[in-house]
Amino acid sequence: MKKFTRPTELPKERAFLVGVELHDELRILSTEDSLKELSLLAQTAGLIVVGQATQRIRHPNPKTLLGSGKIKEIRSLVNETVTNIVLFDDELSPRHQRELEKFFGEDVRVVDRTALILDIFALHASTHEGSLQVELAQYEYRLPRLTRAWTHLARQAGGGGGRAGSVGGVGLRGPGETQLEVDRRDIRRRIAHLRRQLDKVRAHRSRYRERRRRATIPTIALVGYTNSGKSTLLNRIANANVLVADKLFATLDPTTRRVELPNGRQALFTDTVGFIQKLPTTLVAAFRATLEEIGEADLLLHVVDITHPNAVAQAKSVRATLEEIEVTAVPMVTALNKIDLLTNPQSIVYRVDEFERAVPISALTGDGIPTLLTITEYELFNAMSSLIVHLPYNEGRLINLIHEQGMIENIQHSQNAVIIEGRVPDRLLNQFAEYIN
Repeated sequence: MKKFTRPTELPKERAFLVGVELHDELRILSTEDSLKELSLLAQTAGLIVVGQATQRIRHPNPKTLLGSGKIKEIRSLVNETVTNIVLFDDELSPRHQRELEKFFGEDVRVVDRTALILDIFALHASTHEGSLQVELAQYEYRLPRLTRAWTHLARQAGGGGGRAGSVGGVGLRGPGETQLEVDRRDIRRRIAHLRRQLDKVRAHRSRYRERRRRATIPTIALVGYTNSGKSTLLNRIANANVLVADKLFATLDPTTRRVELPNGRQALFTDTVGFIQKLPTTLVAAFRATLEEIGEADLLLHVVDITHPNAVAQAKSVRATLEEIEVTAVPMVTALNKIDLLTNPQSIVYRVDEFERAVPISALTGDGIPTLLTITEYELFNAMSSLIVHLPYNEGRLINLIHEQGMIENIQHSQNAVIIEGRVPDRLLNQFAEYIN
């Protein structure tokens, strides 16, 4: 008799991609390139992509987003390819999602890019903070979309740990209260709890950053599009042993390492979450505590995969996200990464001017890293601004800071303060703000 063996894992779900291009819409990536990126996201989430369809429309259909003819065509293709999931490249409104789910039937789930990214983040969140952030973003996304299909969430096992599963114990149902209302109330309660927890994380980070500022060790935040090579770069310059994988969002939680720069001075390098076009606003809000690390940095090191055909568009997307989180005043150096993969490495010379303070490098082989660190050190310690400050005598720390890291051109002692005219590194200016004359 043939022995029966159980499969080691469940069969992968099959996804059909749908791209929508609105007339006169400004896009960072073309619809075709955006769908290629969506396909990579789907693969990262463990899905098999079986097909795709696109439509250019002037106005969204109020019910189904796309025109009725295109929707019927997609349903036919979904049936032919035995698809489990119809995956839209843009965030669907709650109404669009409900109507599309009715149209495709119970055997097919309708998922948008936002839900997919949230799911990937849930898979990769490995710390308590990351899990809290992702769970909050998931619940805030789900709440306005809650239907009978989402109900009884509180019955699921677990709680926290990245995927939004448990919403806590269900209270007694009031007179005439539906299960849907109970679920909504419990989700709101869970959201409030998660926000309180993340406020504590934010306060802890704030105290940590204040201690770091007082230690006068500058901080460099690595930013860049997902899969641009930030973790590989941190491993190269700091022996950080950070997970490196050729996939989107391989690492979420920030890693900070101390690095000695060419002239012996030290800096802290922090690897932050990778960006992507159409990054869900719920994620940006939930990851506020982590993203504040970028805003508090003394310098941004923008890592660009220069081999990617959409490198310039990806860099613009990173810039757009930095503007969204109000990080525009921090100086930036750009690392044009992966030059080891170029068939003609000399061609990089003609692209340097497309980016801000750009240095061609290979994080994998180490090419260009010494030059990158030299320029980084210059921007941190040699780019100085003039100032005149009236420092009270009890601000000895700031007086010593100018002596140690700045240049004093004139100093006078009054009855209540030390008046210093000189220059300090740009990264230290905010520490003297209240005393600048």
